Amino acid sequence: MNVPINTPDDIEKLKIAGRCAAQVLEMIAEHVRPGISTGEIDKLCQDYLEQELGCVSATIGYHGYQHATCISLNHVVCHGIPDFSKVLKKGDIFNIDVTVIKDGYYGDTSRMFVVGENIKGERLSQVTQECLYKSLAIVKEGTRLSDIGKTIQAHAEDNGYSVVRDFCGHGIGKNFHEEPQVLHYDGYEPHNDLVLEEGMCLTIEPMINAGKHQTKVLKDGWTAVTRDKSLSAQWEHTLVVTKDGCIVTTARHDEDLAFLDG
Repeated sequence: MNVPINTPDDIEKLKIAGRCAAQVLEMIAEHVRPGISTGEIDKLCQDYLEQELGCVSATIGYHGYQHATCISLNHVVCHGIPDFSKVLKKGDIFNIDVTVIKDGYYGDTSRMFVVGENIKGERLSQVTQECLYKSLAIVKEGTRLSDIGKTIQAHAEDNGYSVVRDFCGHGIGKNFHEEPQVLHYDGYEPHNDLVLEEGMCLTIEPMINAGKHQTKVLKDGWTAVTRDKSLSAQWEHTLVVTKDGCIVTTARHDEDLAFLDG
């Protein structure tokens, strides 16, 4: 397994790219409301990352994809396609996933939004974010990939939810997808259970379903949905492994990651 080790200069550039991705999600939060379409949200994100941040979208043109974000609504697990005819309404939950390129380096992040009130959706979103945070808290040099998956799976299942198996996190840096694959459940064999090293950069992006874990991809070739039509949630960060923890390059100003310092 060929996992890149980033230099201090690389890490500084990854932090800049990650911060740009985080800024897109910070910006779009004030636009989330009933009546706006996912197509409009995508256009706002694209304009902001290109015109205000001087970034390039990593997803436009990626295997033919034509949008700057993936917007996954309710029972869509991931890779939902923005659409001007898909209008948000009260009670919807959805994820915005954005990846930017800044000076040749990538930042990849996503977060959930709840439109109005949805108690079940809010709880699912909260537990999914907790899964991400609990996994970030154990990352450091010497942590095994399986430790990440076990941590996420245990917290999700303790709360009555299931972990999606069909999609995973990944290495990232000067390329969108690098080694290793980061499973969000206990799925590694001893031969591929990588021990993390300082300087590795990867995403953790758990997708948690309110029902069963099985998914299917729709005929558009992108949109993945829960087979049982249960709600799904996802939160994602890009991180760099350090000797004693990790640097979350995509940290947002609206979240408290002080637990990573202790």
